[in-house]
This record gives sequence, C-alpha cells and structure tokens, in this order.
Amino acid sequence: MELLKSDFYYELPEELIAQTPVEPRSASRMMCVDRKSGAITHDHFYNLCAHLKEGDLLVMNDSRVIPARLYGEKISNQTFIEFLLLEQKGDKLWEIICRPGKKAKVGTRFSFGGGRLIAEVVEVKDDGNRIVRFECEGNFFTALEDVGQMPLPPYITAKLEDKERYQTVYSRELGSAAAPTAGLHFTPELLDELHKKGIKTAFVTLHVGLGTFRPVKEENVLDHKMHSEHYFLPEETADLISETKKNGGRVIAVGTTTCRTLESVASFCGGIKASEGYTDIFIYPGYEFKCIDGLITNFHLPESTLIMLVSAFMGYDNTMNAYKKAVEERYRFFSFGDSMFII
Repeated sequence: MELLKSDFYYELPEELIAQTPVEPRSASRMMCVDRKSGAITHDHFYNLCAHLKEGDLLVMNDSRVIPARLYGEKISNQTFIEFLLLEQKGDKLWEIICRPGKKAKVGTRFSFGGGRLIAEVVEVKDDGNRIVRFECEGNFFTALEDVGQMPLPPYITAKLEDKERYQTVYSRELGSAAAPTAGLHFTPELLDELHKKGIKTAFVTLHVGLGTFRPVKEENVLDHKMHSEHYFLPEETADLISETKKNGGRVIAVGTTTCRTLESVASFCGGIKASEGYTDIFIYPGYEFKCIDGLITNFHLPESTLIMLVSAFMGYDNTMNAYKKAVEERYRFFSFGDSMFII
C-alpha cells in the first residue's frame, strides 16, 4: 500500500491558527463527527456531557509540561546559550537540544537564572543532542519553575500570560515538553458534571516529546520513523477499561497521546493491562483499532502524523471533509484551538 504525505495536505489560512486560549477553557467550539456516516454537527465543549452516556469512560493523559526552555550564559565568557530539555536520564541528568551548539562541548558549564541552575555538558550524542548534569540548591523542578519558560509550539508567536493555560487542569506527572492539548478544554466544573452523569474518568501518562512537532519529510508515509515516548498505564485504568467494555460502555481517548498509549498496550502487551515502557507506534489508515471507541482531539497540522492517526480512526474521506468544513466554518486550529469529538 502506498500512502503519500501529500494526501494529507489541506489549505489553512494563517489567521485560523489559534495564538491564545479561549476563556473559559470549555468555551471552545466542538465539531462532532459520526465516523460511520461522516455526518458533522457543531457544538461547544461545555456541552460534552450531552454527547456521552452513563457508563462511558474518558481516558486522559495526566502528564504535566515542564518549563523546558532555558536561556542562560556560558560561565567562562557570558556568551548566550539556549537549552531545550527533552528527557530526564537520571537525577538532574537531562538530554537537551542547545543552540548555538558549538559552544556546548563536553565539560563546558552554563548558568541560568543568575546561577539558580548550573549545567555541565557530560556527553555529545551522535545526533547533536547533549547530555547535561544540572546543579542547584533545593528541588530541581522548583528551580526550573522559577527560571524556565514554556516550550510553546513554533506556530504560536503570542506570549503566554499564564503558564497554567498550557497545562490541563488534571496534569500531575511532570515530564512533557509539549502539552497533551486535547485536554486543555476541560474545567473542574465540567469534570464534576461528567461524574454526576455517571461518566467515569481514568488516567494514563505519556510524556509528550518535541518529536510530536517533527514534520513528515518522506513522501511515502511508510518511510517515516516515529519518535519514541515514555508511557505508563496503571492497573486501576486497565481495570476500568475492562469493566467499561464488559458493561457495553465506550472507551473514549482524550487526545492522540492517550490513543497511542492505549493502542500500544493493546497491540504489544496482549490486551489492556498495567504496563510501562516506550512506544513509537505509528497509526495511519489501515490500522485496526483494538481499544478505543471514540476520540476527543484538536485540529492538527497538514501532513502531520496526527492527522494520519485521525484518518485511521474516522476514515480518510471523512477526515479531509471535516477539515475542509472546519476551515469554512472558521474553527480555530492547533494547540490552543477548537475541539473535535469523533464517535
């Protein structure tokens, strides 16, 4: 089967790329798509309960974004350096991208926040990334919160006034370099409303890497190599999924990261069970879903692996038609944009 990157292209006017989040969170619009018929209806996210039934289960990614962008200086001569934290490798040991890279040789030391954080390069990897060891007084993540900035996607150029708006209200496990944005629409009030209606919630953790923004370069989609991300599916969530399926309820993934976690475990662990590891699953049309019955997601970049995942779930023609309709109806796109509910 040949699947071309260009098959997933659509025209998007630049003014439809959301630069700031709406207030309140749940006021975003929501396009509802029936994946069997392709029928489209329009609503708002605060009406999500009306589209769910008692006994349904929403599975969410509780990963929390770290303020992973650091601006500092080389200690020996005060020249500028920028770090972007990618993944924790040990106690205060991180893999990073930095620029300008030529300044970051093994043994070089850098200062951030006037010495609140000190970093030393301990390894230069083959791909140009660095492994650095940080020093600080007290808790590393507290220091990072003080001096780091949110690593907003490259298409967002507006300044984020409140760091918490790039976190879900249920985020708790530190480790992501980008937000699981489908969950940004939830408010505590909406979660209460869901529980009162008998709709359950459960959590997985997948730490979102910057690979989520990596463009597909190969024209033949099947030649694309997916990035790997760390996930954790707790026993409590596995039990809730089994119970929901047994009772005829629907398992609805909040976000592509949750979808990838559930489908990875279902595909490679012999069914849904407590599991932890790394996944580089690539879901594109032709994939047979083994766990999820519904998906809540945002509108994704043209030619991205995420629009390919959506196409696998609700069908290629339905997807391209829905995106065309979203442009016509002036929906807001990408991380701070509107929502899509596919069932």
